[in-house]
Amino acid sequence: MDNEKNELTQALYKRAIGFTTTDVVKEYLVDEEGGERLIKKKTTISEIPPDMSALKLLLEENKEEAEELTEEQLLKERNRLLKILETMCKQ
Repeated sequence: MDNEKNELTQALYKRAIGFTTTDVVKEYLVDEEGGERLIKKKTTISEIPPDMSALKLLLEENKEEAEELTEEQLLKERNRLLKILETMCKQ
């Protein structure tokens, strides 16, 4: 059960911060002998933007955890998140 929750949390986190995905579409031609030959390959790279709904849900899930943090820990987390945002904006 904990493993499933961890996987869901990771997926939610990925959705909340945004991510890049690569899709590859290949087209093959079947010759008279039944062999396949690649005739076309298209690679598409997509940027998935951060999802505010996922972020809100993630924050609500971790609300109790965040309430237990000290002021110093909150500032460190804030700075860490700001660095991530700066990196994302530069891309």
